[in-house]
Amino acid sequence: MDITERFLNYTKFDTQSSEESSTVPSTPKQLVFAEYLRKELEREGLANVELDEKGYLYATLKGNCKGKVPTIGFISHYDTSPDCSGAHIQASIVRNYNGGDILLSEGIVSSPKKFPELLAHVGEDLIVTDGHTLLGADDKAGIAEIVQAMCYLRDHKEIKHGDIRIAFNPDEEIGMGAHHFDVEKFGCEWAYTMDGGDVGELEFENFNAASAKILIKGVSVHPGYAKGKMVNANRLAAEFAQLLPADETPETTEGYQGFYHLVGIKACTEEATLSYIIRDHDRDKFEDRKAFVLDCVKRMNEQYGEGTVTAELHDQYYNMKEKIDPQMHVIDLVLKAMQECEVAPRVKPIRGGTDGAQLSFKGLPCPNIFAGGVNFHGPYEFVSIQSMEKAMQVIIKICELTAGYND
Repeated sequence: MDITERFLNYTKFDTQSSEESSTVPSTPKQLVFAEYLRKELEREGLANVELDEKGYLYATLKGNCKGKVPTIGFISHYDTSPDCSGAHIQASIVRNYNGGDILLSEGIVSSPKKFPELLAHVGEDLIVTDGHTLLGADDKAGIAEIVQAMCYLRDHKEIKHGDIRIAFNPDEEIGMGAHHFDVEKFGCEWAYTMDGGDVGELEFENFNAASAKILIKGVSVHPGYAKGKMVNANRLAAEFAQLLPADETPETTEGYQGFYHLVGIKACTEEATLSYIIRDHDRDKFEDRKAFVLDCVKRMNEQYGEGTVTAELHDQYYNMKEKIDPQMHVIDLVLKAMQECEVAPRVKPIRGGTDGAQLSFKGLPCPNIFAGGVNFHGPYEFVSIQSMEKAMQVIIKICELTAGYND
């Protein structure tokens, strides 16, 4: 089976996670795909294949060289984003892309005028959607690359490597992917998530992240008799949203700039809930942002009465850079692997998060390498077959270089 067929098989599974769920994994359909992967890894001859009750799948490719070699790992998540449907994905291949518009289905066009990233892949073979669902390259492309790399190493014993551990997990898209990851069981000195974007991306800096839920209590009274009595939670929700700076949102920031992102509102006269995510690369600024949200709550209560507005803040993950910096050999190996695979490295901060951030703080240094997908979380998502092949080659080369790490 080649990498294209493997990836297309994976897209047939709906693995969308859910922020509204309290179960692990957050949706039972994720376990259906996890079980498929478990059987696939067993068929491919990997050792120590284990799927736990929470949907975390682990396996080993045994080493084939003598001497003490570090055990390293490769990780991807199999859930897809709640932002767009992942059901009944109709993927197709655009062979030898010519740089023009791509007709996904009637009336739906992916155009380089809107998505200039397409132009970096002229002459390549692109896997696209029909414009009604996401594709799932985030992160099933990563899974396909890891499995294909393990099969290649299995079949090419002339390439020496130590024990390689792989793991696939649920619920990364809702910030929960690493919560139940068993680092001790994984048993690696370091690892890599294959969860980045376009070719060459290497990320070991990410946002510090928190969620904030703002709860507003209103008082519902017949509007004809509401004077001095009604407290309209709808209006207070709008007022609270206006307190946060309009120029510090995802739409207005880039690079290392942080933001407040209003991800959802549920409101009626009697009660309202605003859900935010808070992001910043700088830890001090991150703490300041959380403090500012609490100050906005205080100001609202001073105007409308104590207890009218409350906040629930929860830290989600932190910037992995502080854990990677003391162990830069983990990065140096990737850079050398990319060089030998003729991939130009593009080191940049993640304007988001990755399971690797949480894993790094759990004692497993875990930077993020490109998986090749572009335009994640929406119907214009695509992945180049050649990009997936390059990612697979980088994985293989990292394994080979690691075998000589202590030479």
